[in-house]
Amino acid sequence: MDLSDLRIFVAVVREGGVTRAAERLHRVQSNVTTRIRQLEEDLGVALFIREGKRLHLAPQGQVLFGYANRLLALADETRDALQDAKPRGTFCLGAMESTAAVRLPGLLSEYHRRHPGVVLELRTGNPQVLASAILAGDLDAALVAEPIADEPFEKVLAFEEELVIIAAVDHPPIVKKGSNLPRTIIVFEHGCPHRKRLEDWYARRNEMPERLIELASYHAMLGCVVAGMGVALIPKSVLTTFPDRKLLSIHPLGRTENRAWTVLIWRRGAGSANVQALKEILQRSRLASQRTVTTATTL
Repeated sequence: MDLSDLRIFVAVVREGGVTRAAERLHRVQSNVTTRIRQLEEDLGVALFIREGKRLHLAPQGQVLFGYANRLLALADETRDALQDAKPRGTFCLGAMESTAAVRLPGLLSEYHRRHPGVVLELRTGNPQVLASAILAGDLDAALVAEPIADEPFEKVLAFEEELVIIAAVDHPPIVKKGSNLPRTIIVFEHGCPHRKRLEDWYARRNEMPERLIELASYHAMLGCVVAGMGVALIPKSVLTTFPDRKLLSIHPLGRTENRAWTVLIWRRGAGSANVQALKEILQRSRLASQRTVTTATTL
């Protein structure tokens, strides 16, 4: 069935005949008559009972009339959705564990307040997993730590994170160079950028940890650090969600090592209205944070 045929059929029913339908559609009567007969042939049923020049809707035509109205309304809705920049539908977003725990609650609350018609779905993972999910079409966008490949994605800066090494509260100071580096590190799976940073941190000091504990959540990681099982590298912002913060010691990194940038990425050329709405909220949030820092510095 062609949508234009359905529009002609509905017009004939509503106008009560071919003549008035042709006038309304700005078509010649013969064209309307031909299209109706072609529709009947395509469906294999008679849609009208013909009495001379008069047409009466047949039972099969009554059934089609109900479906045709719904199909045409859906087609119009689809066209409006494609042409309208308003966010709508389901928005599948990915994020790293730390971002989901600290940054997303306020961000998604703001998104939902501004765009209540959007259904948000969230998946966590490391940047490699999330990037692959975007390219596979399983995610619309994701918040991941740099570095991330430029070619397949578009991206915008979302957050700047300060990275710190955390240890048990009674752990001695972790020096920049020397032989007293912690022997056990607690990390996420391969693909986690913070894990790589910590491994690189050791390598630059010609050291390697003797033991590696791999976990799947920050709360488990923090609990193991409190217990003295090892040290971990995390965004400092994660500590704001940890109630036993006093049981940890924080060991700052050098200025060239303590910064990480989280970006919002999406497939190049696939920046939907949902993605653009999140991008705008992130940019407003960053501007507000910059103004706050400027004001505090001035005071």
